[in-house]
Amino acid sequence: MITVLLQIILTFCTRGAAGPRLNNNQLYKFSYTTEVLVDRAKGSKEGSAGYRISSDVNVNLVWRDPSSKDNQLIQLAISNVRIDHATHRSEKKNVLHGSTAESVLGKTKLAALTKPFLLHLKNGKVRAKAFYSYWAEPATIKNLKRGLASLLQVQLNTGKVIENDVSGRCTVEYKAVKGQVTRTKILETCKTAETGFTTHSQVLGVSRKSSSVTTFTLEDGFIHSAVAEETHSLAVNARRSAAATVVSRQTFTFVGTEAGPLEAAGKDVAGVVKSIDAKLAAVGIVAEKVKSQCKGCPSLFEHWQTQQKQLEPASLSKATAPRSFLALLQSIRKASKGEILTVLKSASKTSLPQVVDAVTSSQTDASLDAMLEFLNFTDAKGLVLQERFLYACGFASHPNERMLQVLLDISKGKIGSTDIKESVVIIMGALVHKLCQKGGCNLPTVVQVKKLILDGPGSTQVESEVQMYLLALKNSLLPEAIPIFTKYAESEVGAYSTIALTALQRYNVNLMTDAVKQTVNRVYHQNRRVYEKNVRAAAADVILSSNPSYMEVKNLLLSIGHLPHEMNKYMLSKIQDILHFQMPASKVLRQAMKDMVSCNYDRFAKVGSSSAFSGFMAQSADVTSTYSLDILYSGSGIMRRSNMNIYGASKGAMLHGLQVAIEAQGLESLIAATPDEGEGDLESFAGMSALLFDVQLRPVTFFKGYSDLMSKMFSMTGDPINVVKGLILLTDHSEVIQLQSGLKASAEFQAGLAIDISGGMEISLWYRESKTSVNNRYTLVLTGNVTVDMDFMRAGVEVSFEMEASLDFITTVQFSNYPFLVCMQMDKTTFPFSEYLTKYESVPSGKSAVSHKSRKQLVPGSEFPLHQENSNMCKKVFDSSW
Repeated sequence: MITVLLQIILTFCTRGAAGPRLNNNQLYKFSYTTEVLVDRAKGSKEGSAGYRISSDVNVNLVWRDPSSKDNQLIQLAISNVRIDHATHRSEKKNVLHGSTAESVLGKTKLAALTKPFLLHLKNGKVRAKAFYSYWAEPATIKNLKRGLASLLQVQLNTGKVIENDVSGRCTVEYKAVKGQVTRTKILETCKTAETGFTTHSQVLGVSRKSSSVTTFTLEDGFIHSAVAEETHSLAVNARRSAAATVVSRQTFTFVGTEAGPLEAAGKDVAGVVKSIDAKLAAVGIVAEKVKSQCKGCPSLFEHWQTQQKQLEPASLSKATAPRSFLALLQSIRKASKGEILTVLKSASKTSLPQVVDAVTSSQTDASLDAMLEFLNFTDAKGLVLQERFLYACGFASHPNERMLQVLLDISKGKIGSTDIKESVVIIMGALVHKLCQKGGCNLPTVVQVKKLILDGPGSTQVESEVQMYLLALKNSLLPEAIPIFTKYAESEVGAYSTIALTALQRYNVNLMTDAVKQTVNRVYHQNRRVYEKNVRAAAADVILSSNPSYMEVKNLLLSIGHLPHEMNKYMLSKIQDILHFQMPASKVLRQAMKDMVSCNYDRFAKVGSSSAFSGFMAQSADVTSTYSLDILYSGSGIMRRSNMNIYGASKGAMLHGLQVAIEAQGLESLIAATPDEGEGDLESFAGMSALLFDVQLRPVTFFKGYSDLMSKMFSMTGDPINVVKGLILLTDHSEVIQLQSGLKASAEFQAGLAIDISGGMEISLWYRESKTSVNNRYTLVLTGNVTVDMDFMRAGVEVSFEMEASLDFITTVQFSNYPFLVCMQMDKTTFPFSEYLTKYESVPSGKSAVSHKSRKQLVPGSEFPLHQENSNMCKKVFDSSW
């Protein structure tokens, strides 16, 4: 009987306790292992890279508050440390073969790891500062100790609480059943000092799914075992097979007890800790940052010398270009301003624009300072480099307030080129949008720029400046700009109206008030004045994409037959496209078309060459890509507006990947034709506007004015004019994942895009034929790295894919007879697609093991289908050309 009573006293007694209690004069012996594995998302444990740390752990009570049995100070001591691979390796691939813990860790780190440390538990929980160790110890060692200490935190009743542990301050849910407690950490709630960044666009972004579950087994109220498993899976939203996973496991198993040290005397924890060792300090339970040191890594300049050839213009169509761009970008992010300037000054004239792309895309303070010192915005000759800098700012994945301030300062200074002045303001609008998306709309610089661009259109009478501010507002998507766009939609200047209407189409439908809709309807129906066809077509697009009412749709249908010939055909084609593609407006359209007055043969039998068509480019479980081609002609057969759009949709998010619009006006005099209604006094003009990844770029003019037109006509070579050319950081995701074991995993996902968009327009008066072309060349490389680097050993996985492709849109018009012949072609060439998987492990001695896998395929080219009428016309065009 006495023996039984003694056994009850000498075990963890949890009856009425908030957490396990240790007993005086008792040493509790445990075995402890922590392992980490990294692999592709669906990899097996056997094939994963990673390592395991095993040890013995002794735990004993140091002090207990006499007034509260659940207020305990305990000591933990790690011993008999072993380090090996988490899974079996052949001797050839075993970087740890023949090594010991001391040879891997080093004598100093091993001594630090095996030095005892203290943990203050109150009601089974750890307070933020209640972990005591030595400041002089390496951060990696302290973090490993914190990982072990965090595993001892447990409560014996079901409930949800907020706890402090190595991962930060997290919400934790406990479920207690007889003899077992399950702790689920809700990792999304963890607050830590280390924050990363990610791409603002969800379609181009990276998603992470995480879980952390610890299962405690209790025997007579005593922790018999604790098993924790934590998983983090990261995947590219647009291609979820490009994914990597890190798995962390901890196992803490009771081995036995033996006689231990007596409890120390003292009034409080601080006094007891000081009496044990004055050097012990409350270093905190939350993990501290670990500065990674790259031994033997090349300098930025040395790295640049190895990548320079791949960034020459001749290599931009190959996958080596964006791959080198991404590698250089990583080096730039670790470099100083001086190192970056050295590379900028040493680059050849032909590779320099690509270096500017990489430096600006790195988005560090040092890179921004280097660019500001390198570029001279007062020099008009530096237009190419200046515009590449500005575009890279516009495409920035995670811009900050300082980047916007830099552009604002540039706009206030002397700028040598008018084109650059326009680009600065237009790109500021894009940065305002991205900063507002992240909750930064009230930042001082954002407020200043908002005022500048909102007041801009009304502050000048210069047409190009008004357009500049309207385009900046179009990029900003500020709700405050809607009244401005509504006003300019009814402008007498066609360019203002077009920008305003296309901007309104980008807003959320919920912001389209009745007042806005009334204005847009007035423009389409010309209630107050006559408008150009392309303005009315833009107004129709806004109406049909803004949840139109039954009456709005009916009035649109009734207008068909009373429009200029080609606009009649365009509107019919637009309506048929909405019905065919089952767009949101299709339901109300079908209702309105039941009325025979608004829908009859006379109305729907109008002839012409204008058209609108949408289709699927690609469909998968991850992303759906669609395209649309709209083309509107004048009654004389000359193209008035051509608009190509490509969209990407993923998990409910939408990305406007590309829009290339070509506009022409005032060309009827070339063929002695009569202009359409409202277009008799238009100045001869042709130009192209591009929107890329939700960012509107500065429009490009082919010619303006009759004299410029004639000079271009006689000097026209047919060569396309470049609109966008460069390297873009498409996906940019970086984060540090703090594992409960104390280890840290760093995740880096970047996608680089080499792009070349050009467009051209040819007119042959002799053959009475015109041709417009939009050529898109692009090469995409994505790399995703997940690495666990603890100084003494490194393990990681890299997933990547690459592709080289092109997309051409060509429109040929023969206007010798009416109805004239129009052939539209949208071609995708056959292109290679490659996927790679690399796993690696290394130790400081230089030993390393790397494994590679790859898969390559050819994606067949195709001509994207348009409507049957276009196919019939193409046959006639090409038959007549022979």
